Amino acid sequence: MPGVTHDEAPLLADLMPWSVAPLRPGRGWPTGPDAASLKARWAALVRARGADREALFRPTRSRTLHTAVAQLPGHQGGTARLAREDGPCPEPVRVLHGPFDEQWLIPDHRLIDVARPELWRVAGAGQLFAVEQGYVPGASGPVVLASAALPDGHSPAGRPGRIRPLFRRPGGVEPNVAPGLLPYLSQALDQEVTARALLAWVLVMASGSAAGCRVPLTADAGLWARGVELGERLLRLQLRGDGERPKLPGGRRPYVRAPLPALPGSLAYEAEEQVLRVGGTGVISPVPGEAWEFEVSGVRVIERWFAARAAGVAGGASGAGADAEPGTLEAIGPAAWPQAWTSELLELITVLALVGEVEPRRRELAAAGGEHRVTAGELGGAGVLPVPDGARRPASVLDHREEGPEGQFALI
Repeated sequence: MPGVTHDEAPLLADLMPWSVAPLRPGRGWPTGPDAASLKARWAALVRARGADREALFRPTRSRTLHTAVAQLPGHQGGTARLAREDGPCPEPVRVLHGPFDEQWLIPDHRLIDVARPELWRVAGAGQLFAVEQGYVPGASGPVVLASAALPDGHSPAGRPGRIRPLFRRPGGVEPNVAPGLLPYLSQALDQEVTARALLAWVLVMASGSAAGCRVPLTADAGLWARGVELGERLLRLQLRGDGERPKLPGGRRPYVRAPLPALPGSLAYEAEEQVLRVGGTGVISPVPGEAWEFEVSGVRVIERWFAARAAGVAGGASGAGADAEPGTLEAIGPAAWPQAWTSELLELITVLALVGEVEPRRRELAAAGGEHRVTAGELGGAGVLPVPDGARRPASVLDHREEGPEGQFALI
């Protein structure tokens, strides 16, 4: 970037100022890749009594069977003490549990040490989340990913990054963008700049360092248009099609060539044949090298995704039956590899292959020079920076009733 140093690019923390730290679950059993197993774990918990229930729950300083907490916003989890809970499991919800890995979570505030209610309050239709990835020096992979599902902020390696909702209020209202930034860019580029367009640009241009994530901005309308177009492509892929499932062209679509075993314990890739061997006898192909090699924070996404599920099959030699302590809730999992996981693996391969295909173009745009960079100093001169303190705090929701401990209501 001739004439402009990396440090002159504004920080993502200034462009999208309100951020939330990752969730701190406190216990692993309320989260997993199989919703039916979560319901079975809940059933085992409420069947137990006294000390047995306490041992299964795994209390911490933040949560015990007697902790009184409010409901998670937007969900109907109970607020009575867990010591006397005997009702059905709250319906598990989809969450983003690390890069490209949607899992399930029991949305009950009593089970989660630090649930970040401010995130749940703004989740839902119209909301998107930008998730910074853990910074690992020298590691490849995207710096920021997007999700429509609520992210828990889990990072495969390195220090977890921040979660930045695109909007500050439910329903996609009030962009979480530095006040004055969108009008400033709209004038500089002679076109309307929306919060979603800014997020698309971030997905292409963000770069990480130990000092924080920075996002070069431009006043070059042509460069902006190309960056946003590619960012929209990445955004749709990361949202799994945004309503339409992503597909590779015929002849390149991955298929199951040999059925996956009921208890797959290994994963191996044969690059020359583009074959993924699952559990020794299962075969999926073609699997493009871009998909297999795709990394986030220095960790291969497919390997991490598979390991999280192989460890949850209760009957497998390398599954939860062997890895989890017998008698714990974590040891409850599917008896065999579910067919739904195979479908999810095929889709994951497709998404990563398509993202990998556009990576050379993304790098080219990110490295583009030009004489029309918008620096942090220029934003300061225009009054956009520094960001007012209020923009870094969640918005008040004055008309939203949420159930507090023991069924009492509070205005938030």
